[in-house]
Amino acid sequence: MKRFWKDVSVAPEGGGFGIELDGRPVKTPARAALVVPAEALADAIADEWRSVEGDIDPRAMPLTGLSNAAIDRVGPDKEAFVQGLARYAEADLACYRADAPRQLVERQECSWNALLGWARRRFDVDFAVTTGVTHVTQPPATVERLGYAVAALDAFQLAGLSPLVTIGGSLVGALAVLEKALTPEQVWDAVSVDDQWQLERWGSDAEAEVALENRRRDFFGAARFLELLS
Repeated sequence: MKRFWKDVSVAPEGGGFGIELDGRPVKTPARAALVVPAEALADAIADEWRSVEGDIDPRAMPLTGLSNAAIDRVGPDKEAFVQGLARYAEADLACYRADAPRQLVERQECSWNALLGWARRRFDVDFAVTTGVTHVTQPPATVERLGYAVAALDAFQLAGLSPLVTIGGSLVGALAVLEKALTPEQVWDAVSVDDQWQLERWGSDAEAEVALENRRRDFFGAARFLELLS
């Protein structure tokens, strides 16, 4: 679809803030009103629509996309969405360590111990840490308490949290970003340790670098979405 509007504005609507194109409300793909709970988020979404030149590129409008997901996908079945994200507590990236080489082991320990240390203090939980990829069972209280933390979030927070979890593979890291315990930069550096190590060890690979940059873009887009909600 090509740009057909001249003016983009934000208008209070139903206890939230809607986006209007030439005075007409923007709709989600499911034809619901695109109404978000925070004015700062609405303003940023409006800027995405103002920036459109020619064809609409959804990849250039991450805040709009995440808001659509919150309304169309998460809101109608929040429980299922919560369960999907909470499962990451059973196999968090930070619990699965390399046993060699030494430099990678040290990088993982430095980055991932910080994530787990924060979660231990914040949620009064503990973690089973192992080497390799064989599944290790986490304490039931850990899985339960992290699950409660996810269940307490609203649809918009869940929509923003989801990419952080799935891209990084770490529910703990995503919650640290949500609660501003660690910066998005710190958490990204932690969850991308293995990727960065592979690039350094095997040299530049254009395809791998593009894939990593795409993941990074989506990760920071979701972090910004959560920031604008607060």
